[in-house]
Amino acid sequence: MTRVGDRWRVTRPWPAGLQPYLHSYAGYWEAVASPFRVRLVPTGRAVLVISLGEPFTQVRRLQEPSSSGGAIGSLIVGLDDGPRLCDHPGGQEAIRLELTPLGAYRLLGVPMRELTNRAVELRDVLGPEADELAERMAATDDWATRFDLLDFVLLTRLERGPEPAPEVNHAWRLLARADGAIPVARIAAEVGWSQSYLVRRFTEQIGLTPKVSARVLRFHHAVHLLGHKGASPSEVTASCGFYDQAHLNREFRALAGTTPGQVAAARIAEGALAQ
Repeated sequence: MTRVGDRWRVTRPWPAGLQPYLHSYAGYWEAVASPFRVRLVPTGRAVLVISLGEPFTQVRRLQEPSSSGGAIGSLIVGLDDGPRLCDHPGGQEAIRLELTPLGAYRLLGVPMRELTNRAVELRDVLGPEADELAERMAATDDWATRFDLLDFVLLTRLERGPEPAPEVNHAWRLLARADGAIPVARIAAEVGWSQSYLVRRFTEQIGLTPKVSARVLRFHHAVHLLGHKGASPSEVTASCGFYDQAHLNREFRALAGTTPGQVAAARIAEGALAQ
């Protein structure tokens, strides 16, 4: 259990059956309830939030009008290729998971392309089970019990969820290990599919095309180098394969709506940049 600003964060080791599908898994609650806004940037991960307190006022793409969506509680956010704003009135208490794309595909049991660049109520994907889980978790303030309830539901859904195509799994691993720096033609050759067939199946199960996924993964790697490794923009440009620093700046504007310098100063955590 750790305190980050006005929020407490609690987590524990994940069950072995969940480890291949998760990047993070933690509960949050506010020590002092106060409104906040964060900007989420693309990470190549799906985000699942189970709300046990106040809902978000809105969760929307940066270019969308403020009136484009109302309050939203427990939610799933598919893979994004642009920035997203989240407004909260204060009093947040929730569990947040970052899922691999194929982990989300298995867990949710829907084509991931249906969730691309969208934030939807969890009940719209899981049905009444989502509300029942949130109610049972909210009925106790013991975090171990909450995690036990969540683990049971997740493991049960994973057991009966769709099995990703081995070729898509391999293609994603190639992209992720290379931080996006691998041609789509090489990936198609490695998995033994035509490029058009790879794009169709990959997009169905990941949510983004291989080309856009590569762009997001390269951006995410650049964010990590800037914010956690202290690399300079010129070092990031060379390391991540951008043509020049102007190209780096354009990608940050397109994918995060900000500059590399602002990202380095803010030290993005879990894809979130405080506003």
